Amino acid sequence: MRETVITTETIANPKSHYGNAKASTRHFITQRVTGASNILFLALLLFIVVRLAGQDRTDVVSLLGQWWIGLPFAALIAIVAIHMRNGMRETLEDYLAGSTYRLAMLLNTLFCLAVALLGAGAVLKIVFWG
Repeated sequence: MRETVITTETIANPKSHYGNAKASTRHFITQRVTGASNILFLALLLFIVVRLAGQDRTDVVSLLGQWWIGLPFAALIAIVAIHMRNGMRETLEDYLAGSTYRLAMLLNTLFCLAVALLGAGAVLKIVFWG
């Protein structure tokens, strides 16, 4: 596979096109929507942190076991993982290219997927099975 070399002349030329415009727009919108929802969920997160300060495991399980707290908290974990993936994508695009970038994005995606599945799964287990 031939890799395209992007030079400063290519970037400086306003008529040059590189990358997928639809994918970039999708990532831009996803980053903004997840960022806005993180702000909305901030009150829930602050409530949980303040409520559980200095408490033991049984208090954590009893608080997160309530569906009106546990379900939005699981959604928050998943949304934060999506936001984290997109943020790292932008950083990786700036510093890596070619097969190194693809490998780094694969590892980034797998890590964020693991965080989302394990974190949200743990909270949902507490909500539904105690």
